[in-house]
Amino acid sequence: MSEDKPSDAVETAEGNAIPNGKGHEPGEEITALAITPPAEAGEKETVPNSAQNESPHRTENAEANLPESQEFLSGMEEKKTTHFTDFEGKTSFGMSVFNLGNAIMGSGILGLAYAMANTGVVLFLVLLTVVAVLSSYSIHLLLKSSGIVGIRAYEQLGYRAFGTPGKMAAGIAITLQNIGAMSSYLYIVKYELPLVIQAFLRVDKPAGEWYLNGNYLVIIVSISVILPLALMKQLGYLGYTSGFSLSCMVFFLISVIYKKFNTPCPFTDFAFNSTTSGLNVSAMDPGGEPDPACIPKMANLNSQTAYTIPILAFAFVCHPEVLPIYTELRNPNKKKMQHVANISIAVMYCMYFLAALFGYLTFYGEVEAELLHTYSRIDPYDTLILCVRVAVLTAVTLTVPIVLFPVRRAIQQMMFPNKTFNWPRHIAIAAVLLTFINLLVIFAPNILGIFGIIGATSAPCLIFIFPAVFYIRIVPKEDEPMRSFPKILAACFAGIGFLFMIMSLSFIIIDWTSGNSKASSGH
Repeated sequence: MSEDKPSDAVETAEGNAIPNGKGHEPGEEITALAITPPAEAGEKETVPNSAQNESPHRTENAEANLPESQEFLSGMEEKKTTHFTDFEGKTSFGMSVFNLGNAIMGSGILGLAYAMANTGVVLFLVLLTVVAVLSSYSIHLLLKSSGIVGIRAYEQLGYRAFGTPGKMAAGIAITLQNIGAMSSYLYIVKYELPLVIQAFLRVDKPAGEWYLNGNYLVIIVSISVILPLALMKQLGYLGYTSGFSLSCMVFFLISVIYKKFNTPCPFTDFAFNSTTSGLNVSAMDPGGEPDPACIPKMANLNSQTAYTIPILAFAFVCHPEVLPIYTELRNPNKKKMQHVANISIAVMYCMYFLAALFGYLTFYGEVEAELLHTYSRIDPYDTLILCVRVAVLTAVTLTVPIVLFPVRRAIQQMMFPNKTFNWPRHIAIAAVLLTFINLLVIFAPNILGIFGIIGATSAPCLIFIFPAVFYIRIVPKEDEPMRSFPKILAACFAGIGFLFMIMSLSFIIIDWTSGNSKASSGH
């Protein structure tokens, strides 16, 4: 490998100014170069340096040029495992599943019962299954592309495929998508936390107390909980909070299932029911016929169905987080990371379906866009539902830092591509982002509008279009000609994404212009 020496020297000369802000053993960088696959022989200078110069600030990715083609590396295997010792590959398989699961599991779960009410049980299951399978295939495309070039960053794949425009497109889509996600999480905090505090304090008619004002509460939560977690240097550290966040969501799911069997149908609003107990209302008419409002619909199409597809697509978007989590995985390879992704998606798929099914079977056509709000119509002081609300608030709050990581990295990729990691910038970007999102949440419309528009624009790009076009451009034609089955499949996949984007946006525009949208009017 004598021809590598000049670029090795360049790398080691800069050894102390590499991304993690830590000094490196010279051998580490040499190993990172030495294991670059022979396919890149003509661009030995450009690949590692583009990975470094384009992204030197990144805490997770710059040293992680581990390629897929491990068969070329027989002599380097032992060195690889001993040399990547600073931050790389510290996160265990289980913690990675927690982190990715937490990235998938957002506030989308609260809108799924409403989505099922507007599609019917069977159609909902079909759509959910299709979106889950497509998400898994999309992660396969991302991992294969990143394996070939040895770069584990979404923006860098864009750069390798289309140069700076590709990098900017990926960065902007990640920023939009994740700002949309963080907005919806903080919207839940703004909307739910005052109600929870009010119920715990048994305040029936708030007189404008500051601690019952959602705008103040969302700012307090952002500063006291989210900001400190968002300042962590590595995603891997958030594995514990992710595990806790997921256990909160499991509690939510168990409670939804339990409430299904303890809520009468049709239920009576607390407002009309404060004097008598509603438990004597049965689902039978006096003649013994089931109440038509209590029969689940297997398929159902109406104007609100337009929102269902974006809400479902939004439910499985974890693609910006996949590559950072891959970077920090212990002993990483494509197969292991695909397992992490498949397990995360499978677990979330089950939780989503059960939460949607039992939420729908509790309220049928009465279910609201935000499931927990529907429970408080029966009894605002129900202790179990108050605990569930606290659990969901905890879960969505702990998800925000995970989602903030890729946005911060995308912003650094776009605005400071040649800067090394430094704490002031790391902290400033997090603070500015959180401030912006707080302003958005305080002055934003209903949560459904946020879901619908972001889901219909950036989600198809991140799930379908980008992974497919990056794959087609990055996989060498010698390995897979343009007419080979994998590339044709990837092209069809991108086509699905475009169709999906056009369809969702046109549905939403039609819905808005007809004026009966629940997104344009508050609850």
